Amino acid sequence: MKGRNLKKKKPSAQQTKGKNNSTKRIAHDPFFDATEQKRRRKFDGDEDIESSDEDGGEFDSEGEREEGEKDEEIDETPAEKKKRLADEFLRAIREKERKKEEDESEEDDEVRREREGERDSLIAKILQQEQLEESGRVRRGIASRVQKPETSEGFRFRVNHRQPVTSVVLSEDDCRGFSASKDGGIVHWDVDGGKSEKYTWPSEEVLKSHGVKDPQGRATSHSKHVLALAVSSDGRYLASGGLDRYAFPGHKGPVSCLTFRQGTSELFSGSFDRSIKIWNAEDRTYINTLFGHQSEVLTIDSLRKERVLTVGRDRTMRLWKVPEESQLKFLAPASSLECCCFISDDEFLSGSDDGSIEHWNVLRKKPVHRVKNAHASLSDHKSERANCEGLSNGHLENDAQGSSGFGMTALSWVNSVTVCRSSDLAASGAGNGCVRLWAIETESKGLRPLFELSLVGFVNSLAFAKSGKFLIAGVGQEPRLGRWGRVAAAKNGVALHPLELS
Repeated sequence: MKGRNLKKKKPSAQQTKGKNNSTKRIAHDPFFDATEQKRRRKFDGDEDIESSDEDGGEFDSEGEREEGEKDEEIDETPAEKKKRLADEFLRAIREKERKKEEDESEEDDEVRREREGERDSLIAKILQQEQLEESGRVRRGIASRVQKPETSEGFRFRVNHRQPVTSVVLSEDDCRGFSASKDGGIVHWDVDGGKSEKYTWPSEEVLKSHGVKDPQGRATSHSKHVLALAVSSDGRYLASGGLDRYAFPGHKGPVSCLTFRQGTSELFSGSFDRSIKIWNAEDRTYINTLFGHQSEVLTIDSLRKERVLTVGRDRTMRLWKVPEESQLKFLAPASSLECCCFISDDEFLSGSDDGSIEHWNVLRKKPVHRVKNAHASLSDHKSERANCEGLSNGHLENDAQGSSGFGMTALSWVNSVTVCRSSDLAASGAGNGCVRLWAIETESKGLRPLFELSLVGFVNSLAFAKSGKFLIAGVGQEPRLGRWGRVAAAKNGVALHPLELS
């Protein structure tokens, strides 16, 4: 209460006396009679023993408690004692059974823990093996398991395009595919069902909102010619590049190639302006530019490490170590390189315009192995020669008119190479009517040819399923980066070839 001082008063003699009388009344209350009768049995003639308020009616000493328990045992009847002993016996039996069950359960737990430990160790080994395969330190042996097709079914077309396909990519789970062509069409399709959906080209308003400038020079509109596609490992981003060069404003020339670093949203783009740019797709931001090529950059590839592999028309292949800001230059023997891909972090393949395939190692500036005329088929090329219209002036390129074979024509140029991730299986494509499969062996043995898969047209892009169970090919009547050759009998589209593994 506010403003009032309260003092504690000492109890008067009258109040103390009343309190003692009330205590005596509580002691004689009928509620306590049943308990007090037992306590008085041994102390007949004595005064009542008062219990303390804190103990709530219990004995004041251990001796009194034991004496009380003895009194209770003395008051047991034979029937009650018999029942009590029987209950104790049953309780002992139940306790014994419970301990036995616990021991058995402990043994079961040990066995279960052992099995769980074995299973965990097996899972750990599998995960470790997958990690080693992903990093390229361990190579899966798939090439020896690939069976040569016995039927003439060959490639089956999944998607058709109006103009030659320039790029095909697969999602990380191999369930979805994406393809682009010279007509600007980008198609998303299901690998199993074949159901496809075409992406709509952005309107002029959307393009301008992303910073696209008006066409300069004699051009009256933006080109829709798409040259490259790349899909991120998590499937969230699909990047496209082409002659429009405005997906990420920065390049001064057409974007010819794209790749995502595995497991990240880091995007690398190569251009005809001789530079490689690094982007963050998640933030839509520019990171850095890599300079070194003296001519157009044609192809690019990357794995999980911060390394990028590129080839250019300057007859060089370069391995870029991004964190160290350094590069290794590899010089082609006698021709211009057209394509490249990683085998592992330290090994890679390339294809040249003279029809050869090169196997490289990071420790050597020259190829450790070279397959000449890789796509100079031994079969009769009369049909291909008849269907090849050559250049617009009616002549064949590279003096093909006087050559006995097609090794130096545009049909034998190696337009694409690919490797089944973390394996020894590779494939290459040209315009000579077939896709060739290769086994990647040790450096001393190099590449071993497996067999050919017939496919008419220029094979501009290839992609293996991660499992190695099928191969995707982007094919067209013309090469990816030009019109110096034409195969009129070819289809423009995406073809799939299943691979049977033993």
